[in-house]
Amino acid sequence: MELDDAYANVPYIPGGAQYPARWTVAAEAFRAKLSAERRAELGLAYGEGARQAFDLFHPKGAARGLCVFVHGGYWLRFDRSLWSHLAAGPLARGWAVAMPSYDLCPEVRIADITRQIARALCVLAARHEGPLALVGHSAGGHLVARMAVPGVLPGDVAARLSHVMPISPVSDLRPLLETSMNEHFRLDRAAAEAESPALMRPLSVPVTVWVGSDERPVFLDQARWLAEAWNASHEIAAGRHHFDVIEALTDANSRMVSQLLG
Repeated sequence: MELDDAYANVPYIPGGAQYPARWTVAAEAFRAKLSAERRAELGLAYGEGARQAFDLFHPKGAARGLCVFVHGGYWLRFDRSLWSHLAAGPLARGWAVAMPSYDLCPEVRIADITRQIARALCVLAARHEGPLALVGHSAGGHLVARMAVPGVLPGDVAARLSHVMPISPVSDLRPLLETSMNEHFRLDRAAAEAESPALMRPLSVPVTVWVGSDERPVFLDQARWLAEAWNASHEIAAGRHHFDVIEALTDANSRMVSQLLG
């Protein structure tokens, strides 16, 4: 399909194919450490099905709020188990961190995944008081952006959003119609438009769109489209590509974590 190469990341990142294994090792070590400290609750259900569950990590002392990280993988792959170590930055600043998995295409549609993440947030909000900061990467960036659109979350949950940070998001799904991935997404133009945050008006909530300067041109475009449509803050991380741009979440003093949590 015409845009397959444009949306391919692995061939254009040095050692790109090795990143999932690296993430897995770091995440497993992080969960083991937090579990030993009795600061990890793993596999908590928010809906039906094995993938509709989240891991929850607790800071030392009372939590200042809850940060929710939603993973990417083009709505086709991965789960919460690869990303646990990214909780390190928010945890060090006194925030609890939740990481949900979700069902994947083609078993479900992208719109179904949006509803699943909304349900996860409702369950998490019922467990935790205080502000909710949302951060998501790639397809996860799309999903957290969808949470910032009126009508997706109940009003009482939406009112608690303190910041939404889509990192390298897919904000306009219409180009995906010209990729072979759409065999799994099963999008038509109407469905793509209905799931495109860049075509919607957001809630009145702080939004920062983050992207690496060394990402594929389409991801620079996707980030810019959302930032411009929403009049949102737009950060371009120098020297970062699609796979390492998220590493700033491990550092409590990074600009990314500071912006996300205030």
